[in-house]
Amino acid sequence: MWCDAAKRGQMEPTEIIDVDSETVACDGGEGALGHPRVFLNMKGQGQIDCPYCGIRFVLKADTVASAGH
Repeated sequence: MWCDAAKRGQMEPTEIIDVDSETVACDGGEGALGHPRVFLNMKGQGQIDCPYCGIRFVLKADTVASAGH
C-alpha cells in the first residue's frame, strides 16, 4: 500500500534531526556504509532533506538565523 507522500513523489524522512544552524553537513552517519559528506543550506526555509539518505534537518524554533561570514 502506498502512502500519500509516495503518490506525490515525496519521500518520508528516514530520521528528523533538530539543528542550531541553517547550514548542516550530512554523511549518512554510518561510517563506511554512509555516503559522501554533503553540506546543505536551508536558505531560510527552516528545514532540508539530505538528497542521499533522506534525513531531515529542522532548524530549532529558538535559533536566530545568522548572516554567515
